Amino acid sequence: MSPEAHSHVSRERPVGAEDVCEAAVARALAGSRPLSPRVALSDFGAITQRYIIHFWRVPQLLVFSIIQPVMFVLLFRYVFGGAIPVPGMSYVDYLMPGIFVQTALFGGASTAIGLAFDLKGGIIDRFRTLPMARSAVLAGRTTTDLLRNIMVIIIMLVVGTLVGFRFHGTTWAHDVFGILLILAFGYSFSWLYATIGMTIKDPETAQLAGFIPLFPLVFASSAFVPVETMPSWLQTFATYQPVSVTVSAARALFNGQPAWHYVWQVMIWIVVIFAIFMPLAVRAYRRL
Repeated sequence: MSPEAHSHVSRERPVGAEDVCEAAVARALAGSRPLSPRVALSDFGAITQRYIIHFWRVPQLLVFSIIQPVMFVLLFRYVFGGAIPVPGMSYVDYLMPGIFVQTALFGGASTAIGLAFDLKGGIIDRFRTLPMARSAVLAGRTTTDLLRNIMVIIIMLVVGTLVGFRFHGTTWAHDVFGILLILAFGYSFSWLYATIGMTIKDPETAQLAGFIPLFPLVFASSAFVPVETMPSWLQTFATYQPVSVTVSAARALFNGQPAWHYVWQVMIWIVVIFAIFMPLAVRAYRRL
């Protein structure tokens, strides 16, 4: 069970929803003025605050978000690491960029589950009856998951350091840029998961559907093993798919290697994913 699903098992109603509703109702009673960019930004802030309050009131979310990547670090570092030869660097330095990308993607998957729970609980229907920006709910949810990813990756950096991971980039700016690239990539996938949550609507099904694209992308990639060790028929897919490209870009940045060849590919993938799934998610929200 995912962290998001675990946190909702004992929850009877969304936390903090009344504050958001009261703000929107107050605006409606004030005259139902048109939704300007300033009002849309205010709606986005209110929704984000609602999800952040929920996050802090349910600390299990952070705990279970951390346990899974820590288990992967320990498993691959101390169980499989000795059996996986990596030329030119230690295995832990090879492994951790893949763990960071996996963490960002698994964290984004909670977007689908959280939105599906809100749909099932009726809070989305309440938002849709109010004069709020249509994109505010989706942007607020995905942004909150981005903030959680930032916290988890910071913790994973500490864990990685404890097991021997080190940055070897030429400057600290390369290291920071690598982390930002991973976070941007994970945020783009949050919109894919938002589309899944808005389309499927059932939390349990959304949890399963969210992991369908995730597992082949993460495990048929260069995240944990070199692509050259895979069967020839799989190498082409594993080399050019978005997770491998992102991991390779971060790995090159962290180890002071030429990275631009991978960086521009990651940027293209991020733009393409945003361009496809952000409009699809908003459209699915409008058609509820």
